[in-house]
Amino acid sequence: MKSMLRARRIGTVLLRYGLDDLLADTPAARWLKLARPFVPRVAAGIAQQPRGVRLRLALQELGPIFVKFGQVLSTRRDLVPADIAAELVLLQDRVKPFAGEQARALVEKALGRPVEEAFEAFDITPLASASIAQVHAARLPGGREVVVKVLRPGIDRQIEQDIALLNALAGVVERTHPRAEKIRPREVVAEIEATLAAELDLHREGANASVLRRNWLGSRELYIPEVVWDYSGEGALTLERVHGIPADDTAALDAAGINRPALAANVVRLFYTQVFRDNFFHADAHAGNIWVDSDPARRSDPRIIALDFGIVGQLSPQDQYYLAENFMAIFQRDYRRIAELHVQAGWMPATVRIEELEAAVRGVCEPYFTRPLSQVSLAEVLVKLFRTAQRYQLTLQPQLILLQKTLLNIEGVSRTLDPQIDIWKEAQPVLEKILRERYSLRRVFKEARRHLPELATQAPEMPRLLHQWLQQQVDGQHQLSMRSADLQAINASLQRLQQRLIYAVIGVGLMIAAVLAPIPLGHWGLGGLGALALLRAWWRR
Repeated sequence: MKSMLRARRIGTVLLRYGLDDLLADTPAARWLKLARPFVPRVAAGIAQQPRGVRLRLALQELGPIFVKFGQVLSTRRDLVPADIAAELVLLQDRVKPFAGEQARALVEKALGRPVEEAFEAFDITPLASASIAQVHAARLPGGREVVVKVLRPGIDRQIEQDIALLNALAGVVERTHPRAEKIRPREVVAEIEATLAAELDLHREGANASVLRRNWLGSRELYIPEVVWDYSGEGALTLERVHGIPADDTAALDAAGINRPALAANVVRLFYTQVFRDNFFHADAHAGNIWVDSDPARRSDPRIIALDFGIVGQLSPQDQYYLAENFMAIFQRDYRRIAELHVQAGWMPATVRIEELEAAVRGVCEPYFTRPLSQVSLAEVLVKLFRTAQRYQLTLQPQLILLQKTLLNIEGVSRTLDPQIDIWKEAQPVLEKILRERYSLRRVFKEARRHLPELATQAPEMPRLLHQWLQQQVDGQHQLSMRSADLQAINASLQRLQQRLIYAVIGVGLMIAAVLAPIPLGHWGLGGLGALALLRAWWRR
């Protein structure tokens, strides 16, 4: 019954903002048409707004789940028109605050003691209010200024109902959309659900802030407020209070004498460093969550202050590697490499003809490189590549949705600060440096040393297992068992596995020859070559 009432409210809001035309030729269109006579006409002021603005306002009114849904859609420009996607990027879920006295009661419940006992002062007027939580200023005993974040009352129940409704809509899309297996609507909803669950867990947000602070402690580029754990609980999070200028308030930044081009470059470098060095990045990096330190001593070398750590992103080592290599291939205009990487990563079926995909990638990228790189949007290039790859059965990777959204946000913030910024120029050296360090020989030996105890434990079993495997090959008894879910990954990496096996066989053969060699020089020469071949077989980057 509650789902029906919620569905009715959603339909009413869509009609009130004149959005029924966006759902033409869908199962919802018939129901909206029947409900139209019972809903007031669209207000003149709203009717004059572009459809993207009307959709953004409607999503904000419907609450946090729809705001997050709109943010995800803003990254899927292959699914929504460009004007709508550009407007959805502006979603920052600013909503009317709830009563300060209610917030006070929730903080007392979370901390298990009266506010007067916990704090020297607590301001019931919120500093900021969003759809999931709001923030109040406070002062600890001893005078330290802090902020207290508290969840909205009943927000968990509302999100649960909306997720159930979105899952029902995802089922409809799966049955009716011709490309449903590529869009994977249920996985998109699951990603939104996981994101919201993280935002509802203030302990997790505090842990995210602590990790980010540790990664950047002492940095001149980025500052993360300290979590005050003794004054935090399940429903309230207390952090050090910081002061700064919002990154999109260019007038205030200019008045403070901030070097905006240097700041814009810093924003880009920080994003790529968090993703590829730390593999732990702030994934809600819109302008409202990025402040600039207003300390006069930092005018020429401005420092970023990050806020709101409910959403952070991480990638698997494989996705991290393939993504970095894709960026480098784009920077170097290596279109064949881009095509090969998409297949090797398992993002596209192994049956795709590399030459044909390479030609399609060239057709997307080459026109951009006729312009100065400062005028080229990396996010726009990636969106065009994504749309082109859809024709070749690209499968949506839900784990990359947060990264796509953050990349769009970061580019938007940096271009607001400096419209002439060359994002390619700032990003490429960061990526090259990180890749050199990550895949250096020193890193290889460090990883090998870290796994040495595990290898030492398993080493006594290796001769027996190797003999058993070789015997099976000779007797034709080797059996291969796998799940159907493994097939795509195996097809995508078959060539690389074959190459590694060849190097491994050569390496073992050379090592054996080194042992049998009649002269010491043979020991060292053949042994060294064998070691190099085995290292090449093991090396996966």
